[in-house]
Amino acid sequence: MSSADQEASLNSLESTYRKLSNAYVSMEGEGVNTTLVKKRRDAIKVAIDTLRSDWYGTDFLYERDVIATSQLTLGDILPSIHKQLAKAKDGSPQLTLNVRRLTALNLAIESLKNRLG
Repeated sequence: MSSADQEASLNSLESTYRKLSNAYVSMEGEGVNTTLVKKRRDAIKVAIDTLRSDWYGTDFLYERDVIATSQLTLGDILPSIHKQLAKAKDGSPQLTLNVRRLTALNLAIESLKNRLG
């Protein structure tokens, strides 16, 4: 994988992380249930860290149960991205965004799977 593709994947996940973090803060302020958003936000953080570790050799200090939970949570996000891809028009920014997000999530899921053996 090229370094440009690696950067695109990390940028996609970092954007997703920021959006989930903002949603979490907003929802928490409104007193809404934040369980799912927090779970997804935390899984995206693990995804970012596993890819950085694979590609750049940074530390990856997560327990097995966190890795397994994150892998499952990331997998649970995939169907909604597939639905968005089906609705997106060819050449649209939304299509590009979701293709990158899907690629990044699949790479992270594979990395986490490898860590679990």
